[in-house]
Amino acid sequence: MLSISGLSKSFGTHVLWSDLDVAAESGTMTAFTGVSGAGKSTLLNCIGLLESPDSGSIQFEGKDILRLSDREIRRFRRETLGYLFQNYALVEDATVLENLEVALGRRRARESLSDLVRQVGLEGRESSRVSTLSGGEQQRVALARVIGKMAKLILADEPTGALDSENSKVVVGHLRCLAKDGATVLVATHDRTVWEACDQVIHLD
Repeated sequence: MLSISGLSKSFGTHVLWSDLDVAAESGTMTAFTGVSGAGKSTLLNCIGLLESPDSGSIQFEGKDILRLSDREIRRFRRETLGYLFQNYALVEDATVLENLEVALGRRRARESLSDLVRQVGLEGRESSRVSTLSGGEQQRVALARVIGKMAKLILADEPTGALDSENSKVVVGHLRCLAKDGATVLVATHDRTVWEACDQVIHLD
């Protein structure tokens, strides 16, 4: 379970959110919504330990992750956290399989990685360079990376923001399956169709 208590974040005099409390259980999908500038991505970055809040605590599985040491943070990101970035965060001059090898380890059998590619509907594109893929296909590669990691906590930043309706449904469907398998899934989104697939919606406006 994820528990956020009294979380605050400001940039100068601009307050994004103050004394924010959120609870999200494993096996559920939570949407953070709000207008541009409401702090959706910043909140995910704080949970992912990419940014620091001004105050408050973020507990996952009973441990305040804001108090982790640098070594514990690296382990948390490696073993617990899955991040679906808005810009996909892929190596564009590498192939689909090479991107998965970098993220999941070269010791993973290629058959296993190819199965991940099939799961997200990119069968036959394993040897394609990411730079030749459409935005929707690149997001599917990023999604395969998250699926293969089997993360307990998944953060998705505007995962459908640049996708057509078909690719959006694929991404949301897989996130929903990851939640069903026991992950805690948190999504920053302005897409109503994503809200409707979530168990709870938190408005940051």
